[in-house]
Amino acid sequence: MPSQWTSRKSGNQYSAASHPVNRLLLLIATFAASVSADDKVPDFNRDVRPLLSDRCISCHGPDENQREANLRLDDEPSATRDRDGYQVIAPGNAKLSELMKRITSDDPDAVMPPPHLGKQLNANEIDVLRRWIDAGAEFKPHWAYVKPEPHQTPKPKQTDWSVNWIDNFILARLESENVTPSPDAVPSALIRRLYLDLTGLPPSHEETAAFVNEPSHENYELTLDRLLATDAHAEHLTAYWLDLVRFADTVGYHGDQDHNITPYRDWVVDAFADNMPFDQFTREQLAGDLLDNPTVDQKIATGYNRLLQTTHEGGLQPKEYLAIYAADRVRNVSVVWMGATVGCAQCHDHKYDPYTAKDFYSLAAFFADVDEAKHFKSGTNSLPTKRLPEITVHSRREREQLAKLESELLSNKKKSRSVELKKQIESLKKSSRRTMITVATKPRTIRVLPRGNWLDETGPIVQPSWPAFQTVGQAVPDETAPRNSGPNASVRHSLTYGARRTRLDLANWFTDVENGNGLLTARVFANRFWYLLFGRGLSRSLDDFGGQGFAPDHPELLDRLAIQFAHDGWNIRKLLKLIVMSRTYRQSSTWTDELRENDPTNSLFARQSTFRLPAESVRDSILAISGLLNRTVGGPSVKPPQPTGYYRHLNFPTRKYKADTDTRQWRRGLYVHWQRQFLHPMLKAFDAPTREECTAERPRSNTPLAALTMLNDPSFVAAARAFAKRIEAAGETDDARLKFAMQLACSRDPDESELRLFQQLLHEQPNETKWFTIARLILNLDEVITRN
Repeated sequence: MPSQWTSRKSGNQYSAASHPVNRLLLLIATFAASVSADDKVPDFNRDVRPLLSDRCISCHGPDENQREANLRLDDEPSATRDRDGYQVIAPGNAKLSELMKRITSDDPDAVMPPPHLGKQLNANEIDVLRRWIDAGAEFKPHWAYVKPEPHQTPKPKQTDWSVNWIDNFILARLESENVTPSPDAVPSALIRRLYLDLTGLPPSHEETAAFVNEPSHENYELTLDRLLATDAHAEHLTAYWLDLVRFADTVGYHGDQDHNITPYRDWVVDAFADNMPFDQFTREQLAGDLLDNPTVDQKIATGYNRLLQTTHEGGLQPKEYLAIYAADRVRNVSVVWMGATVGCAQCHDHKYDPYTAKDFYSLAAFFADVDEAKHFKSGTNSLPTKRLPEITVHSRREREQLAKLESELLSNKKKSRSVELKKQIESLKKSSRRTMITVATKPRTIRVLPRGNWLDETGPIVQPSWPAFQTVGQAVPDETAPRNSGPNASVRHSLTYGARRTRLDLANWFTDVENGNGLLTARVFANRFWYLLFGRGLSRSLDDFGGQGFAPDHPELLDRLAIQFAHDGWNIRKLLKLIVMSRTYRQSSTWTDELRENDPTNSLFARQSTFRLPAESVRDSILAISGLLNRTVGGPSVKPPQPTGYYRHLNFPTRKYKADTDTRQWRRGLYVHWQRQFLHPMLKAFDAPTREECTAERPRSNTPLAALTMLNDPSFVAAARAFAKRIEAAGETDDARLKFAMQLACSRDPDESELRLFQQLLHEQPNETKWFTIARLILNLDEVITRN
């Protein structure tokens, strides 16, 4: 046994338990499928790198402090160099490769990975590595750190299926796999899908009928354009964005007191409603206060920097929490904009990716100027607590309404009319809200904290900078270059003024296509937008494009979408339209035996997906069907009914939940009060996150608790009563009423068996409750809360 590569039998701090079981199962299934019956050469990024990363890289990877045998298996020179007569990987010859000898050894002292890790490779995985080495062991740079490249549009054999170039990529891949695309979805299913995906709400009975009667390509596009321009679409996108940036109405730590931040949520809604370019959207949140003469809205946008969990608990150490806050910000900003787990480098260099501890603290240094120390002294146990700096504002819509009313007052000559206008103006002025903002102060000194220890000040001082390996070839600071002016200045070079980089430089770097991370950022978000429209991304990893993530199933398509997004001026609406107009999007979601056999995970996108709606859309859909939904946009958070005593363990201060009893309780789920420690039970039952950390993809569980919530949540019971009244008033006959109910709830007519069951149920119920029973039954159908 070569002594240079010895097993590590004890003292290893990394165990199988540190890797989620589902990731391991997914890897096994993926590799088993990828080597099924063909002789294709395994691709390094798609097939080999994830395998090495999961089993080997923690000991043979980027972290030089934990690296064993001076061996990196993610680095070609290290893995293939001559080691006194042998090679760990001998390109072209698996039999001579020490790697193959070790992973197939029966000797517990020689086999790799070491047995105590519980991470042995199965036969299929060993075969992947053997075939890759025999084929020459081609290493490739990690796909996520290489700028997307333009790829020519494929020319599939079938020429009459594609609607746009997205379809060409998908169809060409399907043809290579001998898989047939699914037929188009029926019009009623397609229009329902379109509404749910773009607005989070089902279509009305009239909207469904209008499309079913005219399901042409032109009418589909007109409907799509109309939906993209609605406030409902902006609200639906906002719900996803708030998951990413961990928005909540409470501080999270200690007493989990309310804090002032709802105007930020409304700013996001307005930004999406205006189709704000994503680069501007990024710049105003990270550094709106650093723009020249920032507007009120740009100040509100900087609330992003204040969304983290905070505390003012007695006896806290401010220095400790400043370190905690810095780490929180790095975790969030890196996952949101980079799809990267830079947060793993807080205590040591990253084990799977090229991020160093210095990179971590250099990113943290961008936020060293954020004034956040005031709340350690000014924070109170009041509701809401103080989190200075704050300002009092009206939302953009409130300011516009106020200006309109004041203009009407000036032009009005009738006294009685003027009295009413003055009342409206006074009421609107009183509706202003406090909100946390970012105010720049003299930057704090940021040091690398050895092992993340906030008491250890021996680490070197760092300046704001993005990861070192991503600065190669980028320009150095130019202290003489003029600073762009104007609050909406277009993207400029990341380093145009000053030797010290700022949050504004970081925001520009994220979206700078030529000299920054722009195209990589575009790829992260193109993948997420695809996920929102298909239920899974082109890469299954929405939050980790690193070594522990999954390579894209369609890398060329993802690159093209990223390039299109960036070069179309970061136009979110245009990218969504491109995807939704594709034939790929319009496919049926029906399973076939062929697809079960050849594409069980739908990685080829030979069909559409079926999945349960997110928690807010479950609530919104049921309220919309019932007719109760209050579609007011913006405003303070609302409190629908929840179980008595649910807050009994909340202290500092103790509190009782006071539910709204007016029409505010029927607001969209986006506006429901988000209590981090005690999330509303309805939202929790349907897998909404507490928003303590970035959530790029919610789990989708199927539990009895969710079913019980559907039956018993007071809002859903009230919705069933309101829906019953709508059904009863909808026609002269029971069949007509039942047809109306199913059209409204499921966008289709009931079939014969359903009609018989409904009729039987009607005859078994007392007259005063029969339609309530029918309404409750229909609202609890899986189909009502499922997107097909």
